[in-house]
Amino acid sequence: MKKESQIIFERNSVEFVTVAAEYCAFIERSEGQKRADFVDTLLKILPLLYIKASMLPECEVMGEGSLEAFVTEDDYEVIRINLQELLADRDDYLDVFVEDMKYSDTPIRKSIAEDLTDIYQVIKDFVCQFRSGLNETMHDALAQCREHFMEYWGQTLVNTMRALHEVKYSKTDDEEEQYDD
Repeated sequence: MKKESQIIFERNSVEFVTVAAEYCAFIERSEGQKRADFVDTLLKILPLLYIKASMLPECEVMGEGSLEAFVTEDDYEVIRINLQELLADRDDYLDVFVEDMKYSDTPIRKSIAEDLTDIYQVIKDFVCQFRSGLNETMHDALAQCREHFMEYWGQTLVNTMRALHEVKYSKTDDEEEQYDD
C-alpha cells in the first residue's frame, strides 16, 4: 500500500472522520432544537472533535492543486443564522485570544454561532473531500484539515467551548427568577 493509503486508513484518521461527520450532521439538524439540549450535546462533541484532531498523523499535502470547497456562502449563512436564532441572547461572548486583542484595550466580542459555523465549514469540506474515495484527495484533505486545526479552528473550538460552558452553567436573570418561584 502507498504511504497516503496507510495514513488515511490509520485508526486515528478513521476515528476523526467519524467524529467530524457526526459534528456536521448535528450542526445541520440544529434547527428546532432546544438550546439547553443543543449546548449540552455540543459540550460533548467538541472535546471529542478536538482530541481526535490532535491525534491525526503528521502528513503533508501531496497534490499540486487546491481541494474543492463544498460549503457555499449560502450554506454558511443558513447554518450561521439557524445557530444564531437557537442561541439567541446567549450567542455573543468576549474573547481575549483574538489576534487583534494585542492592539485593543477592550475585549473583542465574538459569536458562538459564527465560530461553530467556521468550524463546520472546514470540517464539512474535509468530510466531503474525504468521501471522494480517491486516496490522494483523502490524504490531502486530511493534511489540510490538520494544518487548519493547528492554525485556526482548534483555538476557535476551545474558545467556543468556554463560551458554551458559560451558557450551560451560568444563570441569567430570567433563569434565576424561574428558580425563585
